[in-house]
Amino acid sequence: MSPISSSVALPARQSQTMLLTVSAALFALGTLFSQPAEADHVKGLSHTHLAKQMTVHKSPWCGCCTGWTKALEKSGYKMSVSHHDDLDPIKKQFGVPEAMAGCHTALWGDYVVEGHVPLEALAKLDKERPDIKGIAVPGMPSGSLGMGYDPKAQYTVYALPRDGGAPVPFYVAGQ
Repeated sequence: MSPISSSVALPARQSQTMLLTVSAALFALGTLFSQPAEADHVKGLSHTHLAKQMTVHKSPWCGCCTGWTKALEKSGYKMSVSHHDDLDPIKKQFGVPEAMAGCHTALWGDYVVEGHVPLEALAKLDKERPDIKGIAVPGMPSGSLGMGYDPKAQYTVYALPRDGGAPVPFYVAGQ
């Protein structure tokens, strides 16, 4: 008897083929529906220059930081997460100006990635490899990656100069 139906006996090869087809279809549907909307917009973005390994320092209780981290994982980054009750010493250690602080701090190669930085800004950073300390999205902008992603949300990603100078716009999301 076939495992597909107890009322119709199928030849073994046909039964195996049908079972494999159904299994493949279920796997494809599961993969399709398990992708969060926040990661859907990044298909086709290539991050080939820097290793796709990032360390995120975040509060263990922050859901938006977890959302940002998961969106990066879905787009192919290997994320290492370090939980801290107080992120101020981490931000200070890596030179994040208070005015540029977000709710998490990540390290990617030699760069600091502060806050809800969109994947497009990471792709630009990877492609251009500027001589800066890192990039930052201050605060928690609504619609940013991890904050209910909306591709039309407009907010600025700032470049953090190595010399501690004033941050300058690096990328504008939503345009």
